Amino acid sequence: MTALLQIEDLHIAYGAVEAIKGISLTLNKGEIVTVLGANGAGKSTLLRAVSGLIAPRAGQIAHNDVALNGMPAHEIMMRGISHSPEGRRVFATLTVEENLNLGAYLHRRQKSRIRESKERIFELFPILVKRRRQLSGTLSGGEQQMLAIGRALMSEPSVLLLDEPSLGLSPIFVKLIFDIIQEINTQGVSILLVEQNARKALRVADRGYVLETGSITTSGPARELSNDAQVQAAYLGGDAFKEKTADGGTD
Repeated sequence: MTALLQIEDLHIAYGAVEAIKGISLTLNKGEIVTVLGANGAGKSTLLRAVSGLIAPRAGQIAHNDVALNGMPAHEIMMRGISHSPEGRRVFATLTVEENLNLGAYLHRRQKSRIRESKERIFELFPILVKRRRQLSGTLSGGEQQMLAIGRALMSEPSVLLLDEPSLGLSPIFVKLIFDIIQEINTQGVSILLVEQNARKALRVADRGYVLETGSITTSGPARELSNDAQVQAAYLGGDAFKEKTADGGTD
């Protein structure tokens, strides 16, 4: 099977500090692949490299067998890769609808296409219909996360990069976000998911990689990782199938 997204021997450095140390991974069409790891492991750096926001020192990133190295971020988006960043990064002084319109900037002259994309987003996130004229900075954390994902989907990607979509959310919104991730995947979007909630990530993913200080230490089918003793001890509290009674966070 030819990978939809292929990363080979990737190296990324910030000055003298090597953040990514020769990692390789693949995302096949129709998959959800999760990347697990502690803070500072290099997960967000990986996604930023794929979307063209930072340049690798060495290695190869390819989408549908086309090399992305050196390609500007907007061209990578045009090829079908969209990035929902950590921290949501919505434009607080713009309305919900204006944020969504910006997500479709590359198609800005195709009004009917933008309208259809927006209708699909509103079907995924009905609360955004009610909030469409509201300033994005006044939304709750969960609503802002929905908007961030919706904005990324407005470019109609084949690959969606999701960086910590459940971070800081209440348990109710966490469940909702992961339900929506699965729904997006059933609609034909392949997803590379960086997520601190390893339990939830492994439940929705097909495969996973464990990233530690810039290197991949473990990889495999999600269920196998859930049953791996080291993964359980480090990321699942020692029990792969025991749900937390409380996750904390805000909505």
